[in-house]
Amino acid sequence: MEEVVDSRSVRRLKTNRWTGALPLLPFFAFTGFFLLWPVIAVTIRSLKGNKNEWTLANYRPIIHSGPYFHAFVTSIKLSLVTSVIGAFIGALFAYVVVKYAHGKFGAVLDSVSAVFANSGGVPLAFMFVAAFGVEGIVTTVLKSLGWDIYAGHFTIFSFTGVVMVYSFFQIPLMVLVFKPAISGLRKEWSEASINLGATHFTYWRRVAIPILLPSFIGAFFLLFAGGFSAYATARALTVGTVPLVPIIIGTLVDGNVISDQANLGDALAVGMIVVATVAMSGYIWAQRAAAKWRNQ
Repeated sequence: MEEVVDSRSVRRLKTNRWTGALPLLPFFAFTGFFLLWPVIAVTIRSLKGNKNEWTLANYRPIIHSGPYFHAFVTSIKLSLVTSVIGAFIGALFAYVVVKYAHGKFGAVLDSVSAVFANSGGVPLAFMFVAAFGVEGIVTTVLKSLGWDIYAGHFTIFSFTGVVMVYSFFQIPLMVLVFKPAISGLRKEWSEASINLGATHFTYWRRVAIPILLPSFIGAFFLLFAGGFSAYATARALTVGTVPLVPIIIGTLVDGNVISDQANLGDALAVGMIVVATVAMSGYIWAQRAAAKWRNQ
């Protein structure tokens, strides 16, 4: 009798699992069609030559020193620089918002951060050109004050200019991502540290910072992935003068195909997927580490 009950329970459990997964089928279908299938298709095309033969020749320009290898180096460098700037400045702003902005004022700052974090493309590039271009508003005001930012090597259309533009949306994105982690610091932890004789500096060094570090690292990886994959803003701002992988892929997709490597753009895209996967793996690991503190 017990065996019959157990078998029925097992069958009922399996049925409940399948029934519970049914609402997720549209999500899996959407993800598979718009994310998984394009990745598979691009990977297969990157392994095909001009005559539809299997080859690894499309990956050689990426591995060996050359313009495409340099584009990957420049893209990773740009992502690292803007992620560092966005992570540290954004973390500081997030702390200030959590500490001093409450009620409606805090909600307004959250809305402003969300708008800035999602700005990009041609409008953002035009805004910075209008502000920091040769005849931009900010450039003109600074020149009237005796500071000509174009007297040296600076130009808004250079690598430094792209860093400025990317930091504009990286910093508020960090505020949005990192603010919940700072809000999760419990007041009891600080009070317990003080009762045990710790100073405010000791509390941050031995309690707060170790707790916030996984969330900070995860946010950094998220910023890196976002900066590495950004395309429209850099394309509109530099018109290809700064060699970035997304811009080169866009040029190849537009029809500027290498005669002996028609699928080179697909190989570059696979390279971007690998770098983005590494970054998102770090983000997932950091989120799991941060969840241990939130669940306690």
